[in-house]
Amino acid sequence: MTDRSVRNLVHLRSSASTARVLNLLNVYKDHGDEEEWAEKPLFRTPQLNRSMIIKHRLRRDELDAFPIKRQVATKIVIPIDTNDLRTGGRFLFVGQRHFERLMKEAFGVEHDHPDIATLKLLDRLPSLDPFLLREQLKRNGVEPAPCYLAISESDMARMLHFVEEEIRPLVTLSLGGENANSASSRRLAGKILSNEPGDRMEALRHTLRLEPEDYQEGIFCWKGFLYYKWVLNSLRGEIDGVAKAVRTVKPIGKVDRAAKEYLDRGREVLSDRITQTCLEVSRTLKIYDDAYVGLSVEGGANAFRDFLLSAPNLFARLGDQLGAVQHVVSFWRFRFGPNANPVSVDELIDIFMDFENGLADRSQDLGQSMIAA
Repeated sequence: MTDRSVRNLVHLRSSASTARVLNLLNVYKDHGDEEEWAEKPLFRTPQLNRSMIIKHRLRRDELDAFPIKRQVATKIVIPIDTNDLRTGGRFLFVGQRHFERLMKEAFGVEHDHPDIATLKLLDRLPSLDPFLLREQLKRNGVEPAPCYLAISESDMARMLHFVEEEIRPLVTLSLGGENANSASSRRLAGKILSNEPGDRMEALRHTLRLEPEDYQEGIFCWKGFLYYKWVLNSLRGEIDGVAKAVRTVKPIGKVDRAAKEYLDRGREVLSDRITQTCLEVSRTLKIYDDAYVGLSVEGGANAFRDFLLSAPNLFARLGDQLGAVQHVVSFWRFRFGPNANPVSVDELIDIFMDFENGLADRSQDLGQSMIAA
């Protein structure tokens, strides 16, 4: 199929969020001449490894493409001209009807090709953030080069001020109150957020007491916790609004007794689960906060270093939970925005079921993660 939503492709390349788009075309343009990009690819099929993978909110005319009901799908977009995204691209959805046959026709890969398995791993994730993505792939034996697992430039720009404020106590401790300033915090924030693995700052490495080979891993983990704190902070206002709107939204048309009973129960369950999931995210992030206070206030570099190097298992929990909440918030904004059409009884029930199942899965995964941790 061909997607000529020209503005979408151009916009996705320049300003899409990390959680929604895995822009392998950008990765190729930035790192395609590096050995590691070629030696440890995310996908073995060249076209796939230069594609855009998108968590896509399905339009009503796309729902029938799938054997089961779903609100969001994983969309593979192959640009027609990688140097001119205005020409649009060809696309298909992971898990759509006849998916494996379409993959063979489009890319010549068989049903048991490793790239098919990798795409299905991505499809099971609520978002494509690089920290959740790395843990999902790693658990299944897929370890691509670090260049494939980076925060988008647009999200880094949005995060910068937040990260500056977060690390200010560490800058003050390191330089002394009289020498610490905004420029110092901004420089350190830039180093932490950098997508360049070789962009090291020896003073920071020595502060963390990390060996050179552990520095990249430690900074990746630190960046992950800062990313998740920023995401939660960015969502807070909308989360409260959606939780309240769930309790009051009304469909058009006649609501029979069974539908009314389901919607009444669903309003309470969804509102409570949204709130509870956010509380659990905050509790998990507090583990990081406590470790960071030990570094930035008490100077406990060893404890913070050990925490960073042992904490990636928390990414699966945080990414899964926040991905589910992001889906609820973004889909609600999309479907119930100012110019949206009224929602029918059946569609509202489907939306509630989708949200409830997603948040329920997160709750179950949380319990398993806590037992494993």
